[in-house]
Formats: sequence, C-alpha cells, structure tokens
Amino acid sequence: MNSNLPNFHTFDPIVRDPLDIIPAVLSSMGGDHGELKRESPFSIDIQNLKEGIEPTFDPATMLYLSIGELDSEGRRTESIDSSSGKERLGRFPYGDGNIVTYLLENTKQKGDMTVLHDLLSKLSDGLSEDNLGELGFRHGFGGLTLLGWLNVGEVSELSSAIRSGRWKVLSEEPLDGGVDYAFRLLLAMLRTAQRRRCGVLMRRHS
Repeated sequence: MNSNLPNFHTFDPIVRDPLDIIPAVLSSMGGDHGELKRESPFSIDIQNLKEGIEPTFDPATMLYLSIGELDSEGRRTESIDSSSGKERLGRFPYGDGNIVTYLLENTKQKGDMTVLHDLLSKLSDGLSEDNLGELGFRHGFGGLTLLGWLNVGEVSELSSAIRSGRWKVLSEEPLDGGVDYAFRLLLAMLRTAQRRRCGVLMRRHS
C-alpha cells in the first residue's frame, strides 16, 4: 500500500444541522436518550440505546449516526458525491487531498465577499473544537473523522457564492487550472445536494 497516498474525503447527505442535534447528543452521553431518539427516528443504533445507560459510542460517532439521511429501514441513502466524480472530488491531486483546503489556500475574495471563504471553512473545519466550541465531535470510532458541514440553506449560499465570480485565483497557484477544476467538482456535488434538499457533511478517511 502506498503510504504517501493522500487522504480520501467524502461528502455525505445530512438531514439535521449538527448545532441542533449536539445538545441531544450531549444529554445522551449521560444516558438520557429521549430527545435524540425523537430527532433520529430511523437510526437503528440510536433507537437501540437503553434509557439510563450511557452509550458505548463516542460523541463524534453519535453525531454521525444522528444526522445522516436514512431511509425508513435505517439504511444510508445514496451519497451525494457519487454522481459528481467521487474519486476526483474525494482525493484532490494536491497536498493531503482536501479539495476545500486547496480552494481556501489558492483563492482571494473580491470586494465585500466573505461568505465564500466562511462557508468553505465551515465545510472543512466546522467540527473542530476551535470552531465548534465543543470537544469530541471531530474524531470517532474506527478512524471516523468529521471535518465540517453545511446545512440546507448554506448549500445554496455556497453554490451562489462560487457562481458569483466574486473571487480570483492567486498567482502562485500550484496547479494550472486547479481552482477552476475544483470549483466545478464542488458545484456538481452542491447541485446534487440542492436537488435532494439536504445538507452536506465532509469526512476524511485516512
């Protein structure tokens, strides 16, 4: 196995905003599962939690189990990056393979544009302790790494910000045409999320 292969990243459909669910997750960590069960009716793992007994899952895994898009039988729905170049989107050919980080490092916003970088930063690092203000929602069981997210409204906001053209490529960009290519891939994924009326969770796979 090539140890130098960049990390792989996926973009999962979510139907709940982590900020709305985290209080219920924190309660559940202490054995009070009622609210979390009400918020996650299709998650078999959440529904199987026993009242008064602390879960065996860590906070990041609990969050992941609670916010994903599931069908009525508890199965995960089709990934939103499956039809938009999953391999190209998931392992960008530069650095650690993070397409969002590449865009943040190689673009500059024009005028009073701020939402582009704000949302890209939230997507790639929103669940870090520094940004979230809560510990334990980044790393979970079995190598699970949650990076960040966008809710349904922010998916549309980011898509509009990209298409506005109120940004420019930095002259020292390392990949010729890399920013334009990255934005095309990201827009395809965001359009899928818009059609499905879901948010997006970004994960890293080492």
